[in-house]
Amino acid sequence: MKREDIVEKEIPVSQLQVGMHVVRLDRPWEETTFLLQGFILQSEEDVLAVQSQCKTVVIEGRVETALPPLKHSSRRLSQKHKAHRSAPETSLQTSPRSSGRRRVVYINKVDFSHEMETASLSYKEAKATANNIMSGLRLGRALDMNQVRNVVNHCVSSIFRNDNALLLLTKIKNKDEYTAEHSINVSILAAAFGKSLGLLEKEIRNLALCGLLHDVGKVGIENDILNKPGRLTPEEFDIIKRHTTLGRDLLAATAGMADAAVDVAHSHHERVDGKGYPRGLREQQIPLFAQLVGIVDTYDAITSSRIYGKGRSSMEALKIIHGNQNKHFNADLAIKFIRMIGIYPPGSIVEMTNGEVAIVVESHASQKLYPRVLLVRDAGKRPLAAFTEIDLKTAPSDKQGRLYRIAREVPDDTYGIEMKTFIEQGIFNHRPPISGSRSGET
Repeated sequence: MKREDIVEKEIPVSQLQVGMHVVRLDRPWEETTFLLQGFILQSEEDVLAVQSQCKTVVIEGRVETALPPLKHSSRRLSQKHKAHRSAPETSLQTSPRSSGRRRVVYINKVDFSHEMETASLSYKEAKATANNIMSGLRLGRALDMNQVRNVVNHCVSSIFRNDNALLLLTKIKNKDEYTAEHSINVSILAAAFGKSLGLLEKEIRNLALCGLLHDVGKVGIENDILNKPGRLTPEEFDIIKRHTTLGRDLLAATAGMADAAVDVAHSHHERVDGKGYPRGLREQQIPLFAQLVGIVDTYDAITSSRIYGKGRSSMEALKIIHGNQNKHFNADLAIKFIRMIGIYPPGSIVEMTNGEVAIVVESHASQKLYPRVLLVRDAGKRPLAAFTEIDLKTAPSDKQGRLYRIAREVPDDTYGIEMKTFIEQGIFNHRPPISGSRSGET
């Protein structure tokens, strides 16, 4: 008989191949574009990304070793290794749902600043539609599917032109308008996720529709419970959980409704370990779109402020999702979502190592540690007389000759910086020229 031993080996990056499991680099992780410490090379793009930033890496593999016969031959792998072994088996590419299908590669077609104004109009229209959907359903009106599909198509078209614009707009957080904003944010994030996964255009539009309607069942839940400022009692949480079944029933009774939207409304709180609701489904039983929306729903909920709590940073949300892979979420999908969002997504408020504060306006797919940012606060956290955009990829420096680097991300409304105000003022629509160094006060 044989056993499998886990071994590590250092190799030059020229020997990397798709499918290898990279566990260590020849440089600190925080100096690279890789968010996760340890990952499986899923594509040639992953291989090229490592080769562009490292000279050698340590990979992990399994070696079969002959063993003498034993009475008790069963051998358990550690939970860590179980997770590593399961990741390739549950990937989207090898799923029965997508077997044999080529991944579509999309590129942004227009510049961020050109798309921002159109995206802002699409976002306002979508938010108004989301509000109309919820208020209309509470009054007993039927869903206008033509209106719903129209607003979804506008948003998805914007995502195809340049996804940075609408992703930045999802950073708008009004705790008093959580339901409508959450619905449209989930729709936008789901569409961007589908684009990054290489789904077909029709599938992405359908996924965005699912995201917009995933929480419609909440119209059947009392606002006193939905918006309760304190902790829910077990009885109140049981009532909240009914929104999945209510949503399924409501959408199933709507003429022209996509079957996937019914599935997502019913199953977006199911979890791969079987501990979700309402049916306690396990991974292979949960529809793919419900798994995708479940991840997106969690991310937006964590980063949003509500009556009972302030929203947390994007990084905190991604750490929670990463910590729940193989428990709440399919590990491969969770990692793909984390990579899609990146360390500093558009709309992130970031503090620089020199104390200045900026807003991320656009991320680079290949260099996510070095996005374009708009400097809005000086080192004393005072508003700058003139905002200046810099591209960290070009290694700009401040007036003291110090390289601009991001120290940390902070939540919305830190240092008096509220994304909603900046967006409403149209600051991102007509941005100043990119500068290699900062202008304004120090």
